[in-house]
Amino acid sequence: MTSLLGFRCLAGGLALLALGHTLWHGLDDPGVALAFGALVSVGELSRWRGAEGRDVAPLGAAGALAYALLGENGGVPTGHGVLQVVAVVVGAALLGCVPHVAKGRGSTVDHLTRRVLTVAIAALCLRSLHHRGLSAEWSGPSYALLLVALLVLTALCDAMLAAAMAHARTRWPFGPLLGDELRALAGIGSAVCATGAVMALAVGVAGLWALPVFSLPLLLTTLSFRRYALVRTTYRQTIASLARATEIAGYTPAGHARRVALLSREVGRELGLCESQLIVVEYAALMHDIGQLSLVDPVPAGATAGLPAAEQRRIALLGGAVVRQTGVDAEVAVVVERQADPYREQPVGARIVRAVNAYEEKVREAGPEGPLRALEELRLGTARDYHPEVVESLARVLSRDCLTLPAVG
Repeated sequence: MTSLLGFRCLAGGLALLALGHTLWHGLDDPGVALAFGALVSVGELSRWRGAEGRDVAPLGAAGALAYALLGENGGVPTGHGVLQVVAVVVGAALLGCVPHVAKGRGSTVDHLTRRVLTVAIAALCLRSLHHRGLSAEWSGPSYALLLVALLVLTALCDAMLAAAMAHARTRWPFGPLLGDELRALAGIGSAVCATGAVMALAVGVAGLWALPVFSLPLLLTTLSFRRYALVRTTYRQTIASLARATEIAGYTPAGHARRVALLSREVGRELGLCESQLIVVEYAALMHDIGQLSLVDPVPAGATAGLPAAEQRRIALLGGAVVRQTGVDAEVAVVVERQADPYREQPVGARIVRAVNAYEEKVREAGPEGPLRALEELRLGTARDYHPEVVESLARVLSRDCLTLPAVG
C-alpha cells in the first residue's frame, strides 16, 4: 500500500503544480485547451467498467493523449507545455468524474492517478523534442511514425503503472498482472492509441473541426466493446445461476459454489495465472458440484471430499458431461472432469478447485478451529490428494488481510 500511496502522491503533487502554474501564467491557445478539455470531460462522463473489471474511458484517454501529442493546430505551432497539458486534463477529468464520485465508485482516485501520470509521460516526451528542435526534422509519414512510437512507449508505461498499482493494492504477483495489462492493449487500448495519434495529426492539418469527426470511429468501437462486456457479464451470471441448481435442490449448502469460486480465483492469482486462466478456474469452481444432481441420495452437506475415489471420479465425469452440454468453454469441462484425478495428473485448474473445495468442506465440519485444522489436513494429504504448492498458496491467500471471504453456512 505504501507504493500505491506514493503513486497517488506523485500524481497529486504533479496535478497541483500544473494547476498552480497554469493559473499563474494563464493558458496558451485557450480555444484549443477548451476543445480538448471538453472532449476529455465527455470521455470521462462515459467511463464504464469493462469485462475484466477495469475502468475504461476510451474517448477521454484518446483526447488526453492527443492533446499531449499535439504539435500544431491548423498548421500553426502550438505553445502549450507539459504542465498545461496536465492541468487541462486534470481539470477536465475531475469535472467528468463528478457523477462517478457521487455514485461511490472507489476506483476513481486510481483511475485519475494513471491518467495524470500517463499524459505527463506522453507530453514530456513530445515537448522535449519540440524544445530541442528535433521534431522540426520530422514531417509527413516520419512524423506520424514518431507519434505512434511515442504512443507505444506511453502505452507500455501505462501498462506497467497499472500493474504496479494493482500489485501494491492487492499484493498479487506483478508478472501476471503486467501480462494482463499488455494483453488488454490489443483490444480497446490499440483503438485508443490509434485514435489519439490520428486526432493529433488531423488537428494539426485541419484544425479543431477534426476532433468530432475522428471521435466517431472510437465511439462506435466503444459501443461494440460495451456490448461485449455486457455479454460477458450475462454469461457469467448464467453460469452462476446454473451453479446454484445444486443448492436449490438441496445437494450442497447455500453459497458453497460462490465461496469456492472466490477462493479458487485468489489461489490462482497467487500461483501466477493470467486472467483467461482465472476465468476458467472461476467457472469450473462454480460448477464443480453439478455432477451431484445425478445422485439418487444426496451426499450429507454435499461433502464429496470424503467419498471413495471412484465415486468422486464418477461424479466429476458426470459434472463435466453436464458442463459440455451447456455450451461453456471446453476447458471448464476438463477442469470439472479431472478434479477427482490424482493431483500429479491434473491440470493446474483442477488442482486448485479440488484443494479449495476440500478446504471449504473441512472448515464447515471443523467448527471454530476450522481454518487451521482444515489447512493441516490438506497439508497431511499432499502426499496423495492435494498438490503441495496449491495448498501453500491457499495458506498464503488466507493469511492476507486484504481477503475477506463470505461467511460459511
